[in-house]
Amino acid sequence: MASQRPAPRRPIGGSQERAERTRAVVLNETVHCIVEEGYAAASARHIAERAGVTWGVIQYHFGDREALMMAVVDDGYAQLLQALRAPLDVSPTLTVRATAEMIVTAAWEAFSTPTSMAALEIVIATRAHRDPAASEHLVALANALSQLGKQIGNGLKTSHAAAVGDLLWAALRGLVLAQMVMATPVDTRRERRALVNVIVAYIEQHQPL
Repeated sequence: MASQRPAPRRPIGGSQERAERTRAVVLNETVHCIVEEGYAAASARHIAERAGVTWGVIQYHFGDREALMMAVVDDGYAQLLQALRAPLDVSPTLTVRATAEMIVTAAWEAFSTPTSMAALEIVIATRAHRDPAASEHLVALANALSQLGKQIGNGLKTSHAAAVGDLLWAALRGLVLAQMVMATPVDTRRERRALVNVIVAYIEQHQPL
């Protein structure tokens, strides 16, 4: 995304209830436009039409289209990180498999939300001129997934926990991409069971005795 872009005219920290509702509607319609029609379809004019506002209103809140897209990315990764960092009731008595199943399910639910899916599509589409903040989101996400790897395999070395986190990232994002290119919902239960099997086998191989 361009490093120089028009700033939103709305003062930062504005607290007007109506303005907040309008901003939320624009973000929501942008998310659903991207999920339903793709990034290329999310033109400034089309988003304004879907949200029932003028382009001037979007400029007031965000500045320009690129800044609006980055706002979706910010929201998507903030929600994703919040979900991934949420405490899970992982009892020490649970087996590695039960823990892996719980964490894979929770992570999938976080990755497959419309906002997360839209954020991913924006990051892919803008990779040639990515805003530095998007790269920071990816680093934070990698750290959160590494922590999940540690939760699944208690006592794993940092490098092995990071490998589990990388596997979660690659597998779940792959499933999300499969969903994004299909016109109908994709049943991912079989693939997630296979992911759990791979994680359990890896942990059993590398977990200290």
